[in-house]
Amino acid sequence: MSNILSEKHGPVGLLTINRPKTLNALDVATMHELDTELAAFEADDAVRAIVVTGAGERAFIAGGDIADLDSRQGLVHYQQFAEVIHRLIARFERCDKPTLGAINGWALGGGTELLLGLDIRLVAEEARLGLPEITLGLFPGAGGTQRLIRQIPLCRAKELMFTGDQITAAEAVTLGLVNRAVPREKLLAETLALAQRIAEKSPLVLKLLKRTLRDGLEMPLPQALAHEQAMIGLVLDSRDAHEGCRAFLEKRKANFTGA
Repeated sequence: MSNILSEKHGPVGLLTINRPKTLNALDVATMHELDTELAAFEADDAVRAIVVTGAGERAFIAGGDIADLDSRQGLVHYQQFAEVIHRLIARFERCDKPTLGAINGWALGGGTELLLGLDIRLVAEEARLGLPEITLGLFPGAGGTQRLIRQIPLCRAKELMFTGDQITAAEAVTLGLVNRAVPREKLLAETLALAQRIAEKSPLVLKLLKRTLRDGLEMPLPQALAHEQAMIGLVLDSRDAHEGCRAFLEKRKANFTGA
């Protein structure tokens, strides 16, 4: 059975991590498969938004495979696991198409680290999130130390990593770590519906918007504003921008083609 289930819901691609017996723990084979399926959706012009979730009701991703981790020494881990998971999460983070998470259960360790690379995150009300690596004598090594401190207040990020404590879905919303908590039975449908709404927008403009946000985050404000000015100029050279303006003036729905 495949570790990753890939399906389309109209213009939305859905990727399901399918290892419920291991609480969808990430191993190297699963990460390679997820990378391959993500690449296929990136290359498919019919897919305009991508949703990631976990199989079963208990876990989104409960972390990495601890026994596998314990069997490795540093250099081997760096080459065989760390490089793979860093590349995978960076691929989600740099994907030109909007990415959404339907966080259906525990998102621990690598689960929270993958979540940090997604654009929008909806979480089941019963879910719990955390970076518990310190309790194993480790610390987050798949981008968690750097992405978390850029997304929530530094003192709270340190507390979560220093203690390894898990937080509830409601606490994650309060921290700004996720967008909102949703009843489990409505989670996937609500996430897909949001992805469908986003997919109706211009794929070209979404791509340029994502790049403007991503690039600007790493720039001083004056340079980021200059970058924004240049990127909106590119947008106004697109047919979609003028289609959107004309649709508004003509009181009709815009038909965005990505050109």
